[in-house]
Amino acid sequence: MSGYNYTSNTQVRRKYFKNKQTEQSSSKLKNKKSQSETYSVKNTHQKLLSMPSRQKPEKCQKSRLYQVWVLLILGLLGLIINLFYLQVLRGKALQEQAKHQQTEESIPFVPRRPIVDRNGNTLAIDKIAYTLYAHPQIFNRSKQEVAYQLSTILEGANLEKTLTSNDLLQMFNERETGIKVADFIPQETTDKITNLFVDGLELIQHPQRVYPQKELAAEVVGYVDGESIGQAGIEYSQQNLLERSVPKIQFRRLIKGVLVPDKLTTGFLQLDDLSLHLTIDSRLQRATRTILKEQLEEYEAKRGTVIVMDANDGSILSLVSEPSYDPNQYYNYDVTLFKNWAVTDVYEPGSTFKPVNVALALEVGAIEGDSVFYDTGRIVIGNWPIFNSDGSGGARTVTEIIQHSSNVGMVKIVEQMPRAVFYDGLKRLGLGGTTGTDLPFEAPSILKGRNQFLMVPVEAATTAFGQGFSLTPLQLAQLNAALANGGKLVTPHVMRGLFDSKGQPYWQLSLPSPRQVFSSKTTTEVLAMMERVVESGTGKRAKIRGYRIAGKTGTAQKASETGGYSKKAKITSFVGILPMESPRYVVLAVIDEPIKGSGGKVAAPIVKSVIKSLINIEQIPPSGIRSVQSQN
Repeated sequence: MSGYNYTSNTQVRRKYFKNKQTEQSSSKLKNKKSQSETYSVKNTHQKLLSMPSRQKPEKCQKSRLYQVWVLLILGLLGLIINLFYLQVLRGKALQEQAKHQQTEESIPFVPRRPIVDRNGNTLAIDKIAYTLYAHPQIFNRSKQEVAYQLSTILEGANLEKTLTSNDLLQMFNERETGIKVADFIPQETTDKITNLFVDGLELIQHPQRVYPQKELAAEVVGYVDGESIGQAGIEYSQQNLLERSVPKIQFRRLIKGVLVPDKLTTGFLQLDDLSLHLTIDSRLQRATRTILKEQLEEYEAKRGTVIVMDANDGSILSLVSEPSYDPNQYYNYDVTLFKNWAVTDVYEPGSTFKPVNVALALEVGAIEGDSVFYDTGRIVIGNWPIFNSDGSGGARTVTEIIQHSSNVGMVKIVEQMPRAVFYDGLKRLGLGGTTGTDLPFEAPSILKGRNQFLMVPVEAATTAFGQGFSLTPLQLAQLNAALANGGKLVTPHVMRGLFDSKGQPYWQLSLPSPRQVFSSKTTTEVLAMMERVVESGTGKRAKIRGYRIAGKTGTAQKASETGGYSKKAKITSFVGILPMESPRYVVLAVIDEPIKGSGGKVAAPIVKSVIKSLINIEQIPPSGIRSVQSQN
């Protein structure tokens, strides 16, 4: 049993180990086979992957080169198209744009032409001026020392405002830098300031329009602003004559933005020596202003104006309005002073217009020089009472009506003309229009419409003694000039023309031909009536011994803003004409709102004093001597 079993177990073990070995061998074979297959698959895969590069290397290379060439050709084509667009289609526009970016244009500053009076005295000129700035924080001396030294120099500079050392020290203590000390400093003074060698004193040079005579002719000359643009007077109205014409300068921009002039020609900034000559006489202008100021102060008047005109050609020898201003410092004055109210404002002239109405009546034959009218002293026209200022009346000649300034008498004279004839005569004299002067901002006179004037009786009646219509003082002077020169309406003007430094004319003012509005017979009769006013009438205060002067006073109520006329406000005036032997000069004074007095009392003395100055300046001989000279 046991043997059998042993044998059986042994066989079983052998069979087991044999089977095990067989399985292991089989497993190894399988593994080897598997590895071999894996290796074979990998090897095959690698071969498959490497086959295209090996099989088609030349074809791929050609494809890539083709792609590169396509890209290059497309890029080159795009570049060519873009160049064509920029060079051909937009070439001119881009050139202009580049030129604009690389160049700049500038008009160089050139001085305006000077303005001088009839004798060559300078009224306006461009000069180099200096403005002094102080920067105390960098002074190399004490503030006290700088203030003392600077005040000593500025004291002799004839500046508008005197600055003491205390004034300067106060300025230095208020701020540390950028203190504007003084303006319009002359060259000789700046040299003294520079020689102080004080750090922190800065002088800024700039062109400046200077008016050496200050306010002397401000209402005529006017002023320019900080940009050298005229704002009033001749500076405004004659901007084209006063500005010199210069070409623009082109600047080319270099690297770093540096600008250099481009294509400058020799002498391109050569300036002419022309100056604008006026008819104004500075001597007479100065005397007239002084006289007017004194009378305004005495009668505490609101304002006043005086005009001296040559009746032969309309040239204005003097035109003064007060109050006035200094054009060097226009910014310190009220803007209302910048207008020349002798030209810009209208007023009702009152009795100074009576001689003009008498001339109209004489001219159309409505009256004779020796006609007599009964003056009732008071008259009612269309429910409107009209009366003489002194209440007088009686039978009066035309001369006596003018001599005593009768309102009622003037209504009687005007009634001799049909209203249409009277109205047409006023229009023929220029009422409702302007004088055509070369001064700017002239206001037209105001006359009622034709229908109203003809249909409402009181309109013609009030116009008879100078109310119910309005005109400028300049137009009244023009009408009186027509009485003086034999009936010709001349154009008032202040310009003569442009002249060079040798006195040769470059351009002269062209004026309309004088228009005949009265006959010389009419004006001679009217002047004789006006002479009686000065000799023994309301204008006796204008009488000058040895000289025959014609004149007329005027005192007119001022129109009220609420309608009608003011009971207190009035305008007084007086017009004088001389010399009677050969009438040439017209002198008109208008005083607005004196606290007391009439035209004969307030305005006539002004005209008298101005005529005295005119006699001295123009060397007008006395009447008797003049008659002898005329005979010889």
